[in-house]
Amino acid sequence: WKSYDTAIIKAAQNRLTGIADLQSRGLIYTVPNGLGKTVLEYEDVGDIQAAEVSMDAVTRGKNDRPEFEIRYLPLPIIHGDFQLNSRVLAASRTTGAPLDTTIAELKARKVAEKLEDMLFTNTTYTFGGGTIYSYMNAPNRNEYSLTANWDDSAATGEVVLEDVLGMKQMLIDDRYYGPYVLYIPTNFETAIDADFKSGSDKSIRQRLLEVSNISDVRVADHLTADNVIMVQMTSDVVRLVQGLPITTVEWSSEGGMVFHFKVMTIAVPQIRADQNLRCGICHGS
Repeated sequence: WKSYDTAIIKAAQNRLTGIADLQSRGLIYTVPNGLGKTVLEYEDVGDIQAAEVSMDAVTRGKNDRPEFEIRYLPLPIIHGDFQLNSRVLAASRTTGAPLDTTIAELKARKVAEKLEDMLFTNTTYTFGGGTIYSYMNAPNRNEYSLTANWDDSAATGEVVLEDVLGMKQMLIDDRYYGPYVLYIPTNFETAIDADFKSGSDKSIRQRLLEVSNISDVRVADHLTADNVIMVQMTSDVVRLVQGLPITTVEWSSEGGMVFHFKVMTIAVPQIRADQNLRCGICHGS
């Protein structure tokens, strides 16, 4: 069933804008034996006091240690099922025609879309004393009020730039200095490709990419309309917790007349903050 696995992986990768960004930057935490665990137990850590300055280092500094707190993250299974009857499989083997992978690709897309939704939509999942949050609803995210929706006529290039700089300043104030990725919804995509200002030789998108420490401006088609997300792409802010790569499980029923398939993965986004409730995510709306 290599044809199914290849189709599934390809289809999933084509739909994962935000998840693919985490993967490409190595922001992944692998849970060994993910099927055998329902939650991830992890610790967040508090800050410690600043270093001392003296001429001889004899003066005794203040002894302290960071404070740790146990937290939990659910590890649900994201899955989609389909089935084929034995006659379809037999006909495929008889004619030598490649097995149609359309349904496998569709199921893979649905699995991928669900994972992307967990990152970009206002949804949560709670189990075992922990909750999965998204960029849109993480309790400690910074929240910024956009001057105007960026696809409105009032949203000139200068207005968009002012909003981006305001969001960036919020993250700097929370001690997150970049690099940042700016995610915009589909309804803003063509708007930021307009001229930055009348007679300009660059688009709004090009001007935003000139802002220091903004490494990319990405369209996330699962991000709710009229919302903008700025994220510091480091593991202390966000990471993909993965317990099982996307895979297929097969079994038969009806005396071997029907073959069942389950496309499944254990992978969830983990939005993080420190014990002082500082967070490297800014949500503009």
